[in-house]
Amino acid sequence: MAYLLPIIADKPYISMKACFTIAILFVCASSFAQQKTMSEKDFKIFNRSISINNEGDVQVIRLDARDNDGVAWVNGKQFTQGSIEVDIKGKDVLQQSFVGIALHGVNDTTFEVIYFRPFNFRSADPARRLHAVQYAAVPGYDWPKLRSEHPNQYEKPIDPAPDPNEWFHARITVSGSTIKVFVNNNSTPSLVVDQLVHTNGTMIGYWVGNGSDGSWKNLKIIPANN
Repeated sequence: MAYLLPIIADKPYISMKACFTIAILFVCASSFAQQKTMSEKDFKIFNRSISINNEGDVQVIRLDARDNDGVAWVNGKQFTQGSIEVDIKGKDVLQQSFVGIALHGVNDTTFEVIYFRPFNFRSADPARRLHAVQYAAVPGYDWPKLRSEHPNQYEKPIDPAPDPNEWFHARITVSGSTIKVFVNNNSTPSLVVDQLVHTNGTMIGYWVGNGSDGSWKNLKIIPANN
């Protein structure tokens, strides 16, 4: 790209404002150049089928519903500390919408997971509303063990509760051994837990539970050193 520069005393001169403008243009051009259209080959998929569709200018990742849990690991992405932001969509169907993010993955069966139960978000049953967002660490600490031995510690309600049939935004932060989950840009976390395991895994992926499908978009992974 060529730039026309004003001449002062026979020398090219760029004002600070012009430098700033050029820098912004360069960054934007670089960002556009790095944008990538995702396809199935960008994922390592376990016990699900994936589809990728466009919603305007945004790609939507979708996993189908099958028995048992499933995950689509994102190839080439790693995460240990920092924050994860993503938009998630489940559905208001009892026991058929467990949807979230798997992190610190070692393999298809060893990882931590933050997931949501949209069918509980606005339930008329107050006990069910307490089970809206969940932390688990499989295989050793799945939800039945945590609910039995640590009731209401690793699963919490979400206030205000999102619409269970619409997109909601989740931000998951990991600092040291503490995991926090913020929903729809709320400044107060819906869930705060200390990690039960330290897998030393770095895999991250889209996760769904038994009998569940789900959709995600706008995934951002921000390492702690950024």
